[in-house]
Amino acid sequence: MIDPQTQEKVDLWLNGPIDEESKDLIKAMPEKELIDSFYKDLEFGTGGLRGIMGPGSNRINKYTIGMATQGLANYLLKSFPNEKIKVAIAYDSRNNSKFFAETTAAVFSANNIFVYLFEALRPTPELSFAIRELGCKSGVVLTASHNPKEYNGYKAYWEDGAQVIAPHDKNVIKEVQAIEGIGAVKFEKDEDNIQHIGKEIDEKFIEAILGLTLAKDVIDRQSDLKIVFSPIHGTSITLVPEVLERKGFKNVTIVEEQATPDGNFPTVVYPNPEEQEAMSMALRKAEAIDAHLVMATDPDADRVGIAAKNANGEFELINGNQAATLLIYYLLVKWKENDKLDGNQMIIKTIVTSDLLDKIAEDFKVDCPSTLTGFKFIAALIKELEGKKEFIGGGEESYGYMISDFVRDKDAVASCAMLAEMSAWAKDQGLSVFDLLADIYTKYGFYLETLISMTKKGKEGAEEIQQMMANFRSNPPKSIAGSQVSRICDYQTSQEQNLETGETSPIDLPKSNVLQFILADGAKISARPSGTEPKIKFYISVNEPLASKEAYDETKAKLESKIEAIKSDLQL
Repeated sequence: MIDPQTQEKVDLWLNGPIDEESKDLIKAMPEKELIDSFYKDLEFGTGGLRGIMGPGSNRINKYTIGMATQGLANYLLKSFPNEKIKVAIAYDSRNNSKFFAETTAAVFSANNIFVYLFEALRPTPELSFAIRELGCKSGVVLTASHNPKEYNGYKAYWEDGAQVIAPHDKNVIKEVQAIEGIGAVKFEKDEDNIQHIGKEIDEKFIEAILGLTLAKDVIDRQSDLKIVFSPIHGTSITLVPEVLERKGFKNVTIVEEQATPDGNFPTVVYPNPEEQEAMSMALRKAEAIDAHLVMATDPDADRVGIAAKNANGEFELINGNQAATLLIYYLLVKWKENDKLDGNQMIIKTIVTSDLLDKIAEDFKVDCPSTLTGFKFIAALIKELEGKKEFIGGGEESYGYMISDFVRDKDAVASCAMLAEMSAWAKDQGLSVFDLLADIYTKYGFYLETLISMTKKGKEGAEEIQQMMANFRSNPPKSIAGSQVSRICDYQTSQEQNLETGETSPIDLPKSNVLQFILADGAKISARPSGTEPKIKFYISVNEPLASKEAYDETKAKLESKIEAIKSDLQL
């Protein structure tokens, strides 16, 4: 049964200025699909606007893209009165991304906002770079990141090159909600307000990335490092191979079957380098040529997954926490060697990223604040501390990393360059990437993390996720897998409760629907509904000392058993 509010939205679309093809699709929808398409309006989450493509207020289409852009345009005009406002727009390889980018450009231009539109697909981090480089007040990239092919999305950025956060995100939504129907959207483009950009921004972006190099001598000695790279049918093919070549790596093999941008992602089920299946073609290529490092990026090139040979000579995926650990450790070692650490530096991670980074930062006497999940919060902290703390690098468990601050979002292009440099540095010392990781674990402790994602689609799924979080809050576990829960951090109430002392203390972060259970043995379990997907995510982290490299496999097996016990206890 369709509720009156949903039916009202359906009627508004059927009676509004919508193309006849969309109206016919709406009329032919089964009831459940109709409800899922209209029961709410798409909202900005941790990654902006994202959803399944198709007609409906809860779908990505010309009209929801147009409404979002009109709302953003209205907000920009109010925020910067009497100024000539400029915005930048980029798009990825997904189906309809170019059309949605052109729609976005048309609406901005019709509102007398000047648009820099990339002439062809480009990585998301280059859009972030271009906003500041071109003096823009805002920017948009059309992408659904690593989601399946039926998705698309709209990431909105502010003048600092970071994705919009409060109050801007909520204010844009208010402006969208204030629009009196789709007919109020200005879709007629003004060509005089649109300028195409491309190679000139590419060159400045590449130069900035090459300027991050910390060990040119090492790269010269290890220029034949065997690297396998796959863009997984995405945008990174436009820049990553050139960046690696210009950095000095002469032995890069591209997975040709995945080199052509294609929104259908024909060789993978899910274009996400976090997934073994998405990396399988690159791994086979690496085995065939006996490569040293494997790298693959998601469609909009803000995430990168890597793999390398383990101690048994088998290629093994390196998870996001491990890659962040390797990157940050390398950056800090080289900064220290170059006498660039003076106590005024910081790295930044998120609350669900490995606490191993805190231990490494402490050893190097570098600050390591944690933010809520999402690089927009990392970027906001960089902006807040600008001129006070120098940002070296940061990362999150979901395969996103940022080096320096000329990009204010996760950046797979710069990360590929620095991961290759880190690997060359390890090889120059006679170490594999896994040898280096084992050395870090021996020094600071073996931290092992895993992520469980539970997909709950549609309105019913959203309600089920809400109920799961409500149950955890009303009846939290007292022990998990035989270890007492010592602390509970509830980021929605901004309270941390110490169960051993009964004391509570405030959490100095914006409110967010995240719960964390910290156990007496040092394990940490975080529950977080996704802001961009119909999922609830559980992050599990366990740790214990690593006595020696020789004890690596035994210790890892022990930690894996602990993770399985936690999953079993929480019925995950």
